[in-house]
Amino acid sequence: MSTFDSQEVPGQLGIASNYHWKAAPTLVDMAMPSPTPRPIEIQAEPQNIRIDLNRTAILIIDMQNDFCMQGGWVDAIGGDYQSDRAPIAPLQKLLPALRKADVPIIWLNWGNRPDLANMPPNQIHLYKPKGSGIGLGDPLPGGGGAVLQKDAWAAAIVDELAPLPGDIKVDKHRISGFWDTPLDSILRNLGIRTILFAGVNTDQCVLHSLTDANFLGYGCVLLEDCCATSSPAFCTEATIWNVKKCFGFVTGSARVLAALR
Repeated sequence: MSTFDSQEVPGQLGIASNYHWKAAPTLVDMAMPSPTPRPIEIQAEPQNIRIDLNRTAILIIDMQNDFCMQGGWVDAIGGDYQSDRAPIAPLQKLLPALRKADVPIIWLNWGNRPDLANMPPNQIHLYKPKGSGIGLGDPLPGGGGAVLQKDAWAAAIVDELAPLPGDIKVDKHRISGFWDTPLDSILRNLGIRTILFAGVNTDQCVLHSLTDANFLGYGCVLLEDCCATSSPAFCTEATIWNVKKCFGFVTGSARVLAALR
């Protein structure tokens, strides 16, 4: 059996601790053993679940100034941005525990190109249906930059949930975070098979990112109190019902924290 020479120091190829290659001048080792599972059991609906922390990540969607802050886009168009702030407090409690458990934290943010070159008319119409008003890429009245434009204040994550070094950021430009983004590749390179979902809006970007994850074969767990929407209440009710019926499981941050403890 080939082995590394005693003088060779294998180099890690790949960012994940649970899946990578080791390379040296005379051998590339692709036979890394699977990590020993770190299972936890979480109370959930429609059934309780057991997940492996080594193969789990949390995906936090669109917790951005445009959706969650005074002076952001939702506020500028007369929407209820306060409703979208509901996930902040539970996430402030949950994220430190997940980081301590070495669960990857992935921020999925809407971040448009300044020129909107990859946004077809139907997507622009979705947010500017009458051809006037404040839509994607338009300047905010209060000077917060352009709506959901990458690197603008408008598209930044709210200060209360500022990402830490080591967190992963992914930009999207559709309601689903898997469409035309590197999200699936990143998750697979991390060895992830289960995703915890949080963010806004429950019935839009959260739901459709979750359904695409389901279609790709991931185990999907919606954290109900870590999600919110400014849509009518029946939209959340339908989303929760559909997730439990068709796409995955529903639980809450307190249940996850209890399982981690």
